[in-house]
Amino acid sequence: MFEQLGLIGCGLMGGSFALAMKKAGLVQRVVGYSKSPSTTERARQLGVIDVEAPSALLAAAGADIVLLAVPVAATEATLKAIKHLVTPQMLVMDVGSTKADVVKAARSALQGQLGSFVPAHPITGREVSGVEHADAGLYHGRQVILTPTERTLTAQLRRAEDLWTQLGARVSSMSPESHDAAFAAVSHLPHMLAFAMLSSINAQPNANELLALAGPGFRDFTRIAASDPKMWRDILRANRDEVLAQSRLFKQALQGLEDAMQADSDQPLEDLITLASHTRAHWRMGAQRGHKDA
Repeated sequence: MFEQLGLIGCGLMGGSFALAMKKAGLVQRVVGYSKSPSTTERARQLGVIDVEAPSALLAAAGADIVLLAVPVAATEATLKAIKHLVTPQMLVMDVGSTKADVVKAARSALQGQLGSFVPAHPITGREVSGVEHADAGLYHGRQVILTPTERTLTAQLRRAEDLWTQLGARVSSMSPESHDAAFAAVSHLPHMLAFAMLSSINAQPNANELLALAGPGFRDFTRIAASDPKMWRDILRANRDEVLAQSRLFKQALQGLEDAMQADSDQPLEDLITLASHTRAHWRMGAQRGHKDA
């Protein structure tokens, strides 16, 4: 049981975390702050938080757990704002979709207090944003990846593992670098491809007519293109080296399909499609690490 959660960022992810903790009986009080005062007020009206804070610093004051649910680009500034309140007894986490940049920001901002920080990435999300969509069940049954630093206190890592487990998540750990390389392949590049697909259609003079003809396959493939633009701008820029490396591999695979389409025989194209079909048919979400969307 935690006495007070300091919630910095009262949107979908942060609000869902607060509601999940409340539902599980794991926190007595939630003090929240968002950059937009109207968001903080709305979070209180909805019962997501109990007290509105006018700053990140005051949201963290008196808390024994702090969650940063802010854009990854704001991590360093946010941690610097609360640094002098962070103690070895306080658990500090984030929910960012990239981790190497978050760890670098934490090292710079927290310095001697870095041991309290446990970077976390819940593999979940929705195309909608905002505290109005916060859901106590958002993390249940989902994987949460922790990427502790070399200075993360063992006690705080264990507390983080236990907390996410009690919220119904499946917890695993890996290095920040391994995390970013993996998610460039299975999350960040797919989002970029969905954005590119819609951009390619928008660039055509008959875009509206094409979209009117699209069916379930197009809907499923492009669903993630409706994700928050600012968040995905930050993610793609933060992890650009790994995403660009995956993009080069994708271009090679696409070129292979194009070459096979132009071959004299049908077999090369069928073989490539068969391999992809077999891989997708036998894939089970999270099978390798215990259980995404972002």
